[in-house]
Amino acid sequence: MPEFPEMENYRRMLSGSILNIPISHVKVNREKSINVPSEEFISGLIGRRVIFVERRGKYLIFHLSDGRRLLLHLMLGGLLYLTRGSEEQPSRSTQIEIAFGDKVLHFIGLRLGYLHMLSAKEVDATLSQLGPEVIDRRMTQERFVNLMMKRRGSLKSLLVNQHALAGIGNCYADEIAFDARIHPASKIQNLNEELLEQLFTSVQHVLKEAADGGGYMDMPFTGDDDLTGKYNEQCKVYDREGEPCVRCGTAIVKAEQTGRKVFFCPNCQHEY
Repeated sequence: MPEFPEMENYRRMLSGSILNIPISHVKVNREKSINVPSEEFISGLIGRRVIFVERRGKYLIFHLSDGRRLLLHLMLGGLLYLTRGSEEQPSRSTQIEIAFGDKVLHFIGLRLGYLHMLSAKEVDATLSQLGPEVIDRRMTQERFVNLMMKRRGSLKSLLVNQHALAGIGNCYADEIAFDARIHPASKIQNLNEELLEQLFTSVQHVLKEAADGGGYMDMPFTGDDDLTGKYNEQCKVYDREGEPCVRCGTAIVKAEQTGRKVFFCPNCQHEY
């Protein structure tokens, strides 16, 4: 599932590709992926422009020139693909296509995800239960430590809890725990202030590095996109079962924790 780095990568690429270009054509191949009748969705977009693309957690928010929003959640398996002119169309079927002049943005894999047309207030209401952004100037080390001291439960469960912190999923929770040298099964209430400060540093480091590296999901945004998915080569533990730890050489272990798969080094990640 796309997480903060994947959606931030999309946000940056979209911001450099589609802003302020009037929407010239819309095609809806799956009405369940939208929240209004196809005719209303299409007529509400034709002639409008996307003036800003915002990311909130794992969501993208397309700000339209008429004040409304398109709220996108890719869920499991969703992706975006942009074609230009006569470029070859994506091999997978698309649920929604939006044309910006000669560019067409394809929304693919929205069997569980969606693209909803909403007012600004409706978007705010939908996202009101999300936790704070972990990569934000307002998220200081002190604030992070104070937030974590109010929580209980395992580190992995906390990191992927969207009500606690927005944007982190399975992959980066494991990578953050590894970077911090903390076992993902550690109880957050057992971590002292020094460990929580280290955790904050690891959250910032891993997520910024992953976003700049294109995220871990191999799904190019355009035909010539050679950035998206490249961070997968830099993952230290996620999906690396049996491979030697880059720090100590011990084989990476895959286990299950509260119904989620988890990858970690049993030697240099300590449980608290």
